[in-house]
Amino acid sequence: MSDRSGIFAGENPFAIAQRWLDEAQQTEINDPNAIALASVDEDGMPNARMVLLKEIEGVEMPSGGAFVFYTNYGSAKAREVEGAGKAAFVMHWKSLRRQIRVRGLVTREDGAQADAYYASRSLKSRLGAWASRQSEPLSSRASLMADVAKITATHGTNPKRPEFWGGFRIKPLEIEFWADGAFRLHDRFRWTRQSGDAAWQISRLNP
Repeated sequence: MSDRSGIFAGENPFAIAQRWLDEAQQTEINDPNAIALASVDEDGMPNARMVLLKEIEGVEMPSGGAFVFYTNYGSAKAREVEGAGKAAFVMHWKSLRRQIRVRGLVTREDGAQADAYYASRSLKSRLGAWASRQSEPLSSRASLMADVAKITATHGTNPKRPEFWGGFRIKPLEIEFWADGAFRLHDRFRWTRQSGDAAWQISRLNP
C-alpha cells in the first residue's frame, strides 16, 4: 500500500478539506456537502442531525479557517451549539471512501456574509425560512403552507434575512482526515491545536 504521508504533511487542512469536497461533488449523487452535526443539550444529552456545509474558510489564509452552516437560531441545534459554544461534525463520502471529522468552537455569522448567502437562496427557500418555526410542534402541513402564504403576502418577492436565521462558524481545534486503505489499514491524519490562533500539530494515527 502506498504511503500517503506526503499528501498531508505540512499542508493547510482547510485546503485539503476543500479539495476533497470538490472531488466529492463529481462523485456523490446527492448533497456532497452534507455533514452530520453533533451537539449536546444543557443536560449533556448528545444530539446529531444532517445539515449542509455552505463554506470552508481559510483555504488561502489558514489562520482564519472555519466551517460555516446556516439555520434558524431558534432551532434545537442552534440552542445546543450556542449553549455549549462547541460542536463537532463528520463529513463522509461513500463514493470516495473518505471522511473528515471536526471538533471546535462555535460563533454566529449574522452579518453581511449571512445576508449574502440568504439572498443567494431561491425565493421559496427564503420565504420558508420566515415561515418555519424550526423544531417547534406543527399541527399540520396545511398550517405550514398557510403560514408561507401569509409571509409571501407580507414580505413579497425580495424578503430580507430574518434576524432569527443565520450562520454558525465552527473554528476547529481538531481536524481528522480518514482515507480507506486495503485490508482495513486506513490512513488517518489528525491536526490539533490548543486555540484557534495556535499552530497546528499533525500526527498520523493507527487505523
